[in-house]
Amino acid sequence: MTSADPAAAGKPKLPPLLNIIALATFAASLSTRAMDPVLPHVAEDLSVTVATAAGLSAVTAFSFAIVQPLIGAAADIFGKGRLMLVCLVLLGISNVAGALCTSYAALFVTRIVAGIASGGVFPVALGMASDLVPVPQRQVAIGRTIAGTMGGNLLGASFAGVIGDLVGWRGVLVVLGVLVLAVSIAVGLGFQRGDAIAASRRMKLTDLRQGYRQIFSNPNARVCYSAVFIEGCCVLGLFPYVAAFLFELGETRLSIAGIVIAGFAVGGLFYTMTVSRFLALLGVRGMMISGAMLVAAQIVAVGLGPDWRIQLLSFVAMGWGFYMLHGCLQVFASQLSEQARATALSLHSFFFYMGQTAGPVAYGLSLSWAGKFPTLAVNALVIAILGLVCAWLLVGKAASRLR
Repeated sequence: MTSADPAAAGKPKLPPLLNIIALATFAASLSTRAMDPVLPHVAEDLSVTVATAAGLSAVTAFSFAIVQPLIGAAADIFGKGRLMLVCLVLLGISNVAGALCTSYAALFVTRIVAGIASGGVFPVALGMASDLVPVPQRQVAIGRTIAGTMGGNLLGASFAGVIGDLVGWRGVLVVLGVLVLAVSIAVGLGFQRGDAIAASRRMKLTDLRQGYRQIFSNPNARVCYSAVFIEGCCVLGLFPYVAAFLFELGETRLSIAGIVIAGFAVGGLFYTMTVSRFLALLGVRGMMISGAMLVAAQIVAVGLGPDWRIQLLSFVAMGWGFYMLHGCLQVFASQLSEQARATALSLHSFFFYMGQTAGPVAYGLSLSWAGKFPTLAVNALVIAILGLVCAWLLVGKAASRLR
């Protein structure tokens, strides 16, 4: 960094408890993508259209986003470790309950609960990881946590597809529910051994208003939250159109679209394996600018419509660059308030997922009005400018905090 210059970031040993936290994020991420490949079977079994069944995935993501401000506050009041355990158990139960549903409406409710429960794991995990390590190691620790999420995202849909072929969509939910409940036991034992529940910082209800005031009085809050909203719109908003773009090229296999999109998660895993080296080499400013430029270049490349194999490589590079920028923003978000860190990080997730909600709509309108390449080129330009602006505003104001 000079700003978070951790040449030493990889030298001190990271707390073993980070592995337990990463396991929790893996389980939560595995569950959130589970319904995607089995939606046609759900539609047939419950006598609804596939478009209606797709609402199960949408409501899970929306529930994840909308609950974030409340989850963050609850974590700061009741304790991060305790809340994460409760959410994991609730997620496991909601999956099993979903397998028993005989109507679409009942299944819809269980997916709302699943979205809320999974929404209580990832941002709280980031808060715990930030509590465990000093600032110079924080981006590496957050990278370890993200690795669990990326692993879950990578395996979620493919795992569900294999299980679905064997025992149907209900079997997918049963297996995932049992798996998450087993992980909750392992996480609970790990937390107990590391005294994470007892040591988790807590704040009083009367301090909550002060926590929000502290977050939003920090000028970095406006930059961080606006930036992740734009990221969600411009980068993740592209994903629902990948299959359609490939169809235009004559590639109609949905499995290929899934493989291309999975490349983004592979890039995220590469980021987690290289973050300490690149952080020492480039610093925070260099990470943000390089990541944004890499993402922008890949969006343009996809807009040119190359073969799917080239697009797969572009998505790998895009994921790598995205997390170079996004990981820095997460570190800054973790510094918005020491007192209400879980709240700050939950708001970070809230704005990011709301960006993902708005992004496909904005892409759809632009594609119908301006066409494919102009739409992607404009989004690429926005991301490139975003990296430069964040590097200038955030690093300039907070460099001293990250030294």
